Amino acid sequence: MTDETRQTDTGTAKHDVIAKAGAARGALLGAMFLMATSAIGPGFITQTTVFTAELGAAFAFAILVSILVDIAVQLNVWRVIGVSGMRAQELANTVLPGAGYFLAALVVLGGLVFNIGNIGGTALGTNAMFGLDVKIGGAISALIAIAIFLSKRAGVAMDRIVVVLGVVMIAMVLYAAVVSGPPVGEALRQTVLPDDVDFLIITTLIGGTVGGYITYAGAHRLVDSGITGPEHVRDITRGSVTGILVTGVMRTLLFLAVLGVVAGGVTLAVDNPPASAFQAALGDVGVRVFGIILWAASITSVIGASYTSVSFLAGFSRRLEAHRNLVTVGFIVISGAIYLALGKAPVTLLVLAGALNGLILPVGFAIILWVAARRIDLLRGYHYPKWLLAVGALVWVLTVYLGWNSLGGIADLL
Repeated sequence: MTDETRQTDTGTAKHDVIAKAGAARGALLGAMFLMATSAIGPGFITQTTVFTAELGAAFAFAILVSILVDIAVQLNVWRVIGVSGMRAQELANTVLPGAGYFLAALVVLGGLVFNIGNIGGTALGTNAMFGLDVKIGGAISALIAIAIFLSKRAGVAMDRIVVVLGVVMIAMVLYAAVVSGPPVGEALRQTVLPDDVDFLIITTLIGGTVGGYITYAGAHRLVDSGITGPEHVRDITRGSVTGILVTGVMRTLLFLAVLGVVAGGVTLAVDNPPASAFQAALGDVGVRVFGIILWAASITSVIGASYTSVSFLAGFSRRLEAHRNLVTVGFIVISGAIYLALGKAPVTLLVLAGALNGLILPVGFAIILWVAARRIDLLRGYHYPKWLLAVGALVWVLTVYLGWNSLGGIADLL
């Protein structure tokens, strides 16, 4: 072998290593933003606006507590799933045969119903941006999501789309927050010394950020990207925390934008509080800015709900796994068809799905903690940190409380 050939082979090997490292970073970034943007949906925007109008600057404390709890949940979920290299339903069936099917049924049902609501959110977004009929806007948005999963490199396309739209959302909400001129000093004070503490609002925030399919969106993306095993613990930990912080930044900026409006004495419209807040802050252009934010939040949630729900189904069948993108397309088609048939998101079903999401968190999280505590074989010999397990156990008690409240919601509907 000549020196020139050796140099060529060495250069090729280095190029391959750099390419693989770049792909891994891209996949990890995609997993972070998939989790974050899955949480940032139409409900997230409405909840944040309404709770800010209700609590004022004191809402900052609720945001802080919810972020800390969310980090504790995702640290455990990402680490167990990431180190084991097994999806949540696979772990559940291994620990308790049949539990994985039950967990998958809850996730898929909740994901389908919320996907109808997410498509409804995209419709409202296009209506605010361009004045499009809501059915036309919803159909176009569903076709865009379908095109992503039909592309030859669907995983890469999904990762890039959620990152770009996530950055766009944060940038636009930041602009609105600066223009609205919120009382930042008062918000900082009430972050640690709140005048009013509402635990129901805190638990609602937690359920909306790490409940249902959202809990597993990023972790399942890690498994599919091959970023698994004890050797990737550092990346897994960084990804889980960063993903929650992205969600926290978005909620904080949205809170500040709305706080600046309500602190100025503006009363938000009852039928569409977020749109009225952006209009008050930015004038007529604010409605279009809100439309862009709502559409971006909704379309990324369509992507996240569809991808994660199907990831629970695909693990049960080699045929489904082999045609996973087509199954995901079918999931979006069904969601879109139901939305178009109804003309709006089914309110009762959304409430029911939200209640079911409240059950998913304690059931799935209990299995995650059991694997962390008892099944070192599933963790490939990795010794799980006791402090992280203890924090997870404390948070699990809170998820049981959330689940109990959800049962009450189901009983009311029935």
